[in-house]
Amino acid sequence: MKKADIGLVGLAVMGENLVMNMESKGFTVAVYNRTTEKVRSFVEGRAAGKNIIGTYSLEELAANLEKPRKIMMMVKAGQAVDDLIETLLPHLEEGDILIDGGNSHFPDTIRRTAYVESKGLLYVGCGVSGGEEGALNGPSMMPGGSPAAWEHVKPIFQAICAKVEDGQACCDWVGENGAGHFVKMVHNGIEYGDMQLICEAYQLMKDGLGMSAEEMHEVFAEWNKTELDSYLIEITRDILGYKDENGETVVNYILDTAGQKGTGKWTAISALDEGVPLTLIGEAVFSRCLSAMKAERVTASKVFPKEVPAFEGDKAAFIEAIRKALYASKIISYAQGYTLMRTAAKTNNWNLNYGGIALMWRGGCIIRSVFLGKIKEAYDKNPALENLLLDDYFAETIKGLVPAWREVVAYAVKAGIPMPAFSSALNYFDGYTTESLPANLLQAQRDYFGAHTYERIDQPRGQFFHTNWTGHGGDTSAGVYNA
Repeated sequence: MKKADIGLVGLAVMGENLVMNMESKGFTVAVYNRTTEKVRSFVEGRAAGKNIIGTYSLEELAANLEKPRKIMMMVKAGQAVDDLIETLLPHLEEGDILIDGGNSHFPDTIRRTAYVESKGLLYVGCGVSGGEEGALNGPSMMPGGSPAAWEHVKPIFQAICAKVEDGQACCDWVGENGAGHFVKMVHNGIEYGDMQLICEAYQLMKDGLGMSAEEMHEVFAEWNKTELDSYLIEITRDILGYKDENGETVVNYILDTAGQKGTGKWTAISALDEGVPLTLIGEAVFSRCLSAMKAERVTASKVFPKEVPAFEGDKAAFIEAIRKALYASKIISYAQGYTLMRTAAKTNNWNLNYGGIALMWRGGCIIRSVFLGKIKEAYDKNPALENLLLDDYFAETIKGLVPAWREVVAYAVKAGIPMPAFSSALNYFDGYTTESLPANLLQAQRDYFGAHTYERIDQPRGQFFHTNWTGHGGDTSAGVYNA
């Protein structure tokens, strides 16, 4: 009997769909699940008659795989992955490849890569995006780990992933150890930002312009024909137009408390660790936290009642201004995300291909959009680009969007409509494009109370000075500048 090209452990929705996808592309897949009844029902049901081998122990799974064995683990992130690695290792031999396709935190993948390589095996941490539909029909895949593993998994991964218009695969090698899972984490952070921006545009139209879901459905349908053309704008259009069997718009009945799985939080924490101002994604995470405080918000709304004034301007023109502000803010979110990737690449000695990452995100994943093609062009033109805003296309685009952006944020502030992501994006833009920020005063304060020293504009960088501000503080300065 023919042995399998790849094995997969974990037959939840994503695992099952990836198996069906692999089999449909001509690969034989061996499957295992801890609850073996799931294996039986899968191979006798959905997988019946297909090149899928059901196995009922890890030993049997390993015995049914071509060498070097390739095993994809689709289990819950965290301890479950470490436990599975330990139970698999006795059944594997030198050169075999373990693949983690779950949402693992990148430091765990860095650690696991080193550990598995120390046992003579290879390890791949692969971010997979696109949800259950993507897993079945073509996800975006972001593999990193042991470079020697890529040639073995590349034919399978590039066969099953999404493709863009010219047939290029939305999957390429990202980098060493945890690079793949890091890029997937940043993808998820950007997804948080995109979703929050769309929600703020929705609230502005609903509360500021008094628009119905049906009217907003039409607006998002139009926006999806512009630079905003993307999966998230598309599904927002569909959600706003969706009615139940009673003809009621379902979104109007959904409680306004958002959940989260933690990947957005990881992105924000990573940005703090790296010292990168990832302000928009941070606000998107905090907005979900604030939404969860529903009971408190209801109480506070009674203590501080507010009435949004009726909009008196040109409605169509303002809707277009919201679209422009949304596009400008989206550019900022991606600029911040790419800055985080560049900084982390230096910290972790990863050689990331930024244009390639944009291509991986062009199809299959949740943030897929036409806009990512422009990011790929920017990094293809200048791989060392420091910030997306410094690319000619994005610089000219932002210049044209700024007036509408300011108009929208100013209106929201006056009307009392919260727009944390729109406004933090604008504040970042204003800060990034300001030659002199008030950090000179801040550094003087730090030197005053902690003798932390400062640099001077009339002296070379790297020389540090301390002032005895009170006359009785002495001349001893703190040893650490970045205290």
